[in-house]
Amino acid sequence: MRRFLLQSFLYSLVFLLFLSCKTYKLTGVKPTPNFEKTVENLYFSSNEDYVYKCQMDIYKNHVSGILIIKKINETTHRVVLTSDFGNKLIDFEISKDNFTLNYVLPDLDKKIVINFLKDDFQQLLKQKYPVNESFENEKFKIYLSKIDKKTYYLFFNKENNLLNQIIYTKNNKEKIDFTFDAKKHIFADSLNLQHKDFKINIKLFQITETE
Repeated sequence: MRRFLLQSFLYSLVFLLFLSCKTYKLTGVKPTPNFEKTVENLYFSSNEDYVYKCQMDIYKNHVSGILIIKKINETTHRVVLTSDFGNKLIDFEISKDNFTLNYVLPDLDKKIVINFLKDDFQQLLKQKYPVNESFENEKFKIYLSKIDKKTYYLFFNKENNLLNQIIYTKNNKEKIDFTFDAKKHIFADSLNLQHKDFKINIKLFQITETE
């Protein structure tokens, strides 16, 4: 089953490399004075374990398991994905500039799969964003952050000041949409990661102490 899933993913990924992404542009917003120099995604900043139920849809294939994210120092997180039965699938340590693969199931040990996970989690776990421009609409404060050729739009809810969404673009093309549901600044109860150029979707649901 894993081999079939991986083969289907690789074939579809190669095909979609020839398709262009939709150009992203903010609409329905107005510029605001730029008081903030830096904004942060604090959802993975605590030293406690972040434990989630993970649902991954790759085209018509579905994989589920348990994802554990642990901040091991100020720059690095450890990420472990297991099956629902507790079998380890992948284990790696990741920071802005480094990636160390501790273990990967042989069926998943493909360069394209490892790079896909590396890139997604480097974006997800990025904490600090320099602010280049600021906007707002009725519901959100929106901060534009440019880093190299990458541009990020961070949407903070005006009522509770919680981060609700990050849209990651590159070369003006929308790449990934991260949507968060949270009650605290340091914990996201759920996360939806949606690729815009590939049919890949990852959903995380926080596991509570009573589960």
